Amino acid sequence: MITRIALISGVCLALATAAQARLTEVICDDTSRLQHQLEHVVGATQQARGIRGPEALIEIWIVPRNGDWTIVQNYANGTSCIVAMGEHWEEMLPEPA
Repeated sequence: MITRIALISGVCLALATAAQARLTEVICDDTSRLQHQLEHVVGATQQARGIRGPEALIEIWIVPRNGDWTIVQNYANGTSCIVAMGEHWEEMLPEPA
């Protein structure tokens, strides 16, 4: 259990430098623990979310200070997985009419 928490903490800390981090497998944890790591350790805020299907929800988390981003898939069973991450997130707003 402690090893798993240490692994998740290490991955979340690496999100701050996502360009250098290579995610070789999907990292999953309890939804509340993963959200806590993203918010309080990494400094990310949830920017968007959408339903992927009857059992899954996709969230986009952004670190405002540097634009690093993380895509998390939440499952109905209370587990969430980091499925992608990167850097230089840019909000694309529609042109005024």
